Amino acid sequence: MSDMTSERLALAARMQGAGVVAHPGWRRAVEAVPRELFLRPGVFVPDATGRWSPVPADRLDPALAYSDQSLVTQLDDTITAEDVSEAVWGTPTSSSTVPSLVVDMLGKAGIVRGHKVLEIGTGTGYSAALMCHWLGAEAVTTVEVDPGVARRARLALGEAGYAPGSVTGDGLLGCAERGPYDRIIATCAVRRVPQSWLGQTRPGGVVLATLGSWPNGSGLLRLTVGEDGGGDGEFLGHTSFMQARAQVPPSVAGDLAALVADADRDRTTDLSPSLLLGGGMPAFLAQLTLPGSRVIQAAGLGTVLVDAERESFAQFLPVGGEWRVRQGGPAAPWDDVETRIRVWQAAGRPGIESVRLRVTAEAHVYRIGGSPGLRWRHPVS
Repeated sequence: MSDMTSERLALAARMQGAGVVAHPGWRRAVEAVPRELFLRPGVFVPDATGRWSPVPADRLDPALAYSDQSLVTQLDDTITAEDVSEAVWGTPTSSSTVPSLVVDMLGKAGIVRGHKVLEIGTGTGYSAALMCHWLGAEAVTTVEVDPGVARRARLALGEAGYAPGSVTGDGLLGCAERGPYDRIIATCAVRRVPQSWLGQTRPGGVVLATLGSWPNGSGLLRLTVGEDGGGDGEFLGHTSFMQARAQVPPSVAGDLAALVADADRDRTTDLSPSLLLGGGMPAFLAQLTLPGSRVIQAAGLGTVLVDAERESFAQFLPVGGEWRVRQGGPAAPWDDVETRIRVWQAAGRPGIESVRLRVTAEAHVYRIGGSPGLRWRHPVS
């Protein structure tokens, strides 16, 4: 038995022991699919300085290949491990997701043999291979927006012996020509559930996706599609995925000083902006309140909440034991967020599993428990 095979079987056993394997079919898939094929031409691992060191595929240690961790496979939309020979700075733009998370999501989506599945975000192709192994390749369609990532995934899938429907394009549009689907599962985060996904899912089918625009404030949503074309869902827990490419907020770091110079509202608050940075429910509530926003920390400028959709901002500066909040633009983003956080605190700080979502063609309607202040509506633009 090769070292790779031994590590693969051990990974499957660890998943089974951790309780993330919802059906024996998924364990058999993990035992059969060679993850190392989907890590070519190599991966990046962080070093002590925060840079990324390339590890070519031919030097990939079996223990790393089958470690239960996310492995970065691309930086800055273009750079792979074959493009550099030493550690570099960069932002991860594609990765091989934590294997146990992949299998857990497949289980939570309720995927079983006989289902027709659409995957949004092919990535390395590993999760598509797992589905092909159990469901059959004819039941699987996978969409990837990055042509280079899609090409590498198709090559790896072919070498592993799988040929699902593979589409290069914007996953937010789905793939209507191969639908309808029993399950749609997304391996990227979205601000709102696209109507195209609902329209391509059979009534009674499920959409499983990470909802949110912040890596530290997103939630895993399971949405059941109704006969009326709408959907009702609940959040299963906190999770984090890279944002769908078309929804990545524009960078404003270079213009931040100019942006915060023009504030027309100024007050104090005893709520720390660290609530926005620490994850959990405060960050979750904030990013659902302000889809498309982002939090930036900059030397000399403090913490800045930028609401790009409404061209507004809130800047936080420490003043004694409180925080000075300077806001500017057509809206007051911190006022909206602070109100929602205080109502949530007064309601007993319910967890993310208490959040419900109703999606229609007109709006996303969120509800947490029975508090009127924890029900809000976002029109679909």
